[in-house]
Amino acid sequence: MTSSYRINYQLRAHKRDPLIEFIKGLLLTPFVLHAKPRKPVLTPSDARGGSQQGPEAGNGDEDNNDYQEEEKPMVDANLQRYLEIMKSVEAMIEEHRRKVRKGVPEHSRLHRIVPSVASFFTPLPLEAAFLNANAKHSIAARRFVPPSFNDIRRILNTAQVMAIAPTLKLITFDGDMTLYDDGTCFTETSSLIPLLITLIRAGLNVAIVTAAGYPGDASKYEERLGGLLRSFRNHKLSEKQLERFYVLGGECNYLFRCGWKKGGATEEGVVGLTYIVPEMYQPADMLAWKSEDIQELLDVAEENLRRCVSNMNLKTTVLRKLRAVGIVPLEGAKIAREQLDECVLSTQQRLLEYQQMSGPSKVAIPFCVFNGGSDVFVDIGNKLIGVQVLQSYLGTAPDATVHVGDQFLSTGNDFATRSSCCTLWIVSPEETEGVLKELTPLLTFPSETE
Repeated sequence: MTSSYRINYQLRAHKRDPLIEFIKGLLLTPFVLHAKPRKPVLTPSDARGGSQQGPEAGNGDEDNNDYQEEEKPMVDANLQRYLEIMKSVEAMIEEHRRKVRKGVPEHSRLHRIVPSVASFFTPLPLEAAFLNANAKHSIAARRFVPPSFNDIRRILNTAQVMAIAPTLKLITFDGDMTLYDDGTCFTETSSLIPLLITLIRAGLNVAIVTAAGYPGDASKYEERLGGLLRSFRNHKLSEKQLERFYVLGGECNYLFRCGWKKGGATEEGVVGLTYIVPEMYQPADMLAWKSEDIQELLDVAEENLRRCVSNMNLKTTVLRKLRAVGIVPLEGAKIAREQLDECVLSTQQRLLEYQQMSGPSKVAIPFCVFNGGSDVFVDIGNKLIGVQVLQSYLGTAPDATVHVGDQFLSTGNDFATRSSCCTLWIVSPEETEGVLKELTPLLTFPSETE
């Protein structure tokens, strides 16, 4: 049973998405006002007890028949009201896009209502997406469960897939809980593999943008993605096709390209990853980050994380890397989500204060503090920079890029990508499979098979 404590925790600002909450509030109106309750059914015991019979009362069968006659018109009418609302939100988003192009996003009606609203790089056909969701989840027919956060999140995903499919050139994925379960590896039995291969064969660039950071070490990523890379080989993808698959680790710090390599004692050809040196793809301002400044920022982050561990008596170990620092639970220990979020929000605040106190003479190095579900990490850079780096390297625009991830709350590391590309918010590898099954039939494939 869901406790009131859990419900209240989900109402905290860092656990809510303002746009989704706004749309959910709008859809409550037709649900409350127009989803009519069933007529009461008179049972035989009621009749024997001498219940009062009004002009609209009758036996149970008659009431059931009346209800069946009224049910479909009620559902159709409610669906129409939902569609009217989604069409209105669709128009508000389009108006916001026009204001953004004119350089005055704050003048849009949507911005006034939802001040934190992000950019929209494509239109969103919400009316069509709602019809799709209603066919799957019978939203308009529900009488006791109103449109939920997850209903709206999925509707937004479907609308984004419909809008971006004709222009899509680059699709990026988070790793854990997006392509595979948390802390596991990509296995050959994954149902996502045929879908990812379809994306590559459709001419798209496909990249995994992950927090996992192994400086220049392709073997670590090859181990995590072993099942996928072996499947690329088994499906005989060409060298040109393989070169459209990338891995960007440490949020934005370590880029690898897929391709054929010689491996093992037999020198047999295998599909692997090749490290691309930073000078090949990183912009000048990123290359200018000084090592001593990076380590100083990580020192401040580590100090704050250790303070959190001490104050809350957490059973963790501190893990320091070249461009990251974090806390991970000891074997058999578990950190509560509230404690994880406390570590994230506290460290975010401490690092912002540190950068403000540093003055204008020191470059403020971008960072990302995020709740990984079971751990907390501070990374140098973030996925916003990661996606932008790939867009620049591959020559792809924001309206032709989509990022798929599960961490779009303010304590997650996918959140920042909203500023640089379209996004799909999923909660599991199964949902990733669902959105890719919606996307792949809409893609245009090259006329010649490579």
